[in-house]
Amino acid sequence: MELNERIKYLRNELKLRQDDFGSKINLTKFAISNYENGRTGIPDRVINDICREFGVNEDWLRDGDGEMFEQLTDKEKLMKYTGMLLRGEDSIIVSAIQALIITYEQLDDASKATLEKIATQYIENFKKSQ
Repeated sequence: MELNERIKYLRNELKLRQDDFGSKINLTKFAISNYENGRTGIPDRVINDICREFGVNEDWLRDGDGEMFEQLTDKEKLMKYTGMLLRGEDSIIVSAIQALIITYEQLDDASKATLEKIATQYIENFKKSQ
């Protein structure tokens, strides 16, 4: 199966029409049709968008290797999406998270330990309130 055929196979597995599939990655149904039918080459950006949006294993999509969908632990998923968020477009949330990380890295070890203790206590109290 070629890359264009895997895209069509994936879309059918997800039970999405070309327009619905395309809208999730900011493409028209005509673009999806052209990719699926091999009329147009598939740019890396489109491959990356498909993998990100639908949780597809990039090796499977590009080469047919491995499982169709990523097999990530919950922690791996959290790290993946955190990284994607921090690489995302400029926003007040991204800026705040980046500033927090930079500030934490500037603390001495005792201050980091205190902050970690506060965070741990906060999490315990949050869990109790649920």
